[in-house]
Amino acid sequence: MSLFSAMSVKREDVLKDENLIKNIEEIAKDAALLHGVLMRTKETPNSPEVVSYAPFTLFPTPVPKALFYQALAVQTHFNRLVDRVSQNAAFLEETLASTIKVDSFTARLFNIYKQVQQENHPQSIVVGLNRSDYMLDHSPDGGTSLKQIEINTIAASFGGLASRTADVHRHILKVANLPEECKHVVDNNPAAGLARGLAKAWELYGSERDGHEVAIVYFRNGYMPQNYTSEQSWEARLMMERSLAVKCPDISTHLAGTKKVQQELARPGVLERFFPDEPETVAQIQATFAGLYTLDMGEEGDKTVAMALANPDQYVLKPQREGGGNNIYGNEICQVLENLKNSSERTAYILMDKIQPVPVQNYLLRPGAPLKLSSCLSEVGAFGAYVRFLFF
Repeated sequence: MSLFSAMSVKREDVLKDENLIKNIEEIAKDAALLHGVLMRTKETPNSPEVVSYAPFTLFPTPVPKALFYQALAVQTHFNRLVDRVSQNAAFLEETLASTIKVDSFTARLFNIYKQVQQENHPQSIVVGLNRSDYMLDHSPDGGTSLKQIEINTIAASFGGLASRTADVHRHILKVANLPEECKHVVDNNPAAGLARGLAKAWELYGSERDGHEVAIVYFRNGYMPQNYTSEQSWEARLMMERSLAVKCPDISTHLAGTKKVQQELARPGVLERFFPDEPETVAQIQATFAGLYTLDMGEEGDKTVAMALANPDQYVLKPQREGGGNNIYGNEICQVLENLKNSSERTAYILMDKIQPVPVQNYLLRPGAPLKLSSCLSEVGAFGAYVRFLFF
């Protein structure tokens, strides 16, 4: 049952009241500015004096309560999984072997990983700030399940904005005279947990040279090819990996978040390698997996290509990149795979079942964009923070 289902009729009445919505729009923008739901502008991205509100929905998105808490409960397991994958050199090498042959960006990252391994730069402290993203999949029989889109192991953003948005939505619901819905908006403060993770890593680093020695390197960028504009960029990344500073993430954790690793973890029996005596943990993680299929050269990959070409609308083609903006859908899948089906270049991608969420009517507030009622598809993001400390 949705957190807001009992009040859905009242919300529908508000959505149809154009005059009320126009009034709420201005109040919502002010509330976002007051609560710090802010971004710098594209026109002046480096100016500390010019900001605007970050894009957000006018009303909060309903999420079934059981699935919401399922996402929170399984996040600890995903933290452990990412950390164990990052420490398993054989698994990373085996899994990424085909990808690095055709994806030059992943290959460059992998080369840094191999170099720091060979040079034996042991990391006594590892901090991970992850965000696992899900959508609500509605099956033909009417059931709803939580399905993972991806897990972000580098630059897992929006923790700060998410911590402030709940208060903005509460204020909007009060103005809209929806007090019962307001009671169902849950507290949300991922920024505090993320900050505690970084603070704990800094504490464990324990240097007395504060202000002179870098204790933690946090990667807000570095996950896209365009972030590396020259060889100097790659040299800087290698220098940071070689350093004693705590990396968030280190290069092995970055690689653990690739789409190819996600696809491999969904294979039967693979999760059991990382949780050999925890069948319940394996079951909880597997319950969030959508269908994931390899495009490696060979019979299995050939079957995946044929399956995608026969029913392209049922799948998503994903390259080894962060962010949904890189994904390929529908007829474009056919165009890509027809060109690559006999080439090893296809191994730069994975295929995933297309999740079927039910759209929710809402208003999207974006600077410079007209306000209109839209059919919105939302994701649920669960943040996780962990620190691993080893004695040498």
